[in-house]
Amino acid sequence: MSANSRLTVAAHALTWIGLYQRRGNEVATSEQIATSVNTNPVVIRRLLATLRKAGLADSRRGAGAGWTLSRDLAAITLLDVYDAIEPGPIFALHPSTPDPECVVGHGIGPAMAAVYDGAEAALRRELAKTTLEDVLRDILRVA
Repeated sequence: MSANSRLTVAAHALTWIGLYQRRGNEVATSEQIATSVNTNPVVIRRLLATLRKAGLADSRRGAGAGWTLSRDLAAITLLDVYDAIEPGPIFALHPSTPDPECVVGHGIGPAMAAVYDGAEAALRRELAKTTLEDVLRDILRVA
């Protein structure tokens, strides 16, 4: 399995918009953001549309079209971004019910659910600690 990069791309796009706005620009185009992310603008538009539905980004149509942040970078946590783009649990149990007559089939669900619940709680706590302002600060420190 390959790792999912949607959270990273979403954080990249939102942080880029935030920095772009701080530098005196009103809106960012999906083409500009896509250049930074090194992906297709369609990928960015789809992702930002999801973030718009979650109240993290706004879009303008017509002359001066583009994307803006709905909130300040300091008011957006990585958990906010994660919840917007990855609804549902991190891990899933079997898509079909295992054999209940098998000792492993009978007990695997509860055993794995306990582990998954703990892992998800830890992830959510960690993501809630970091704002996009923190991400931008770390980026600018490295640059």
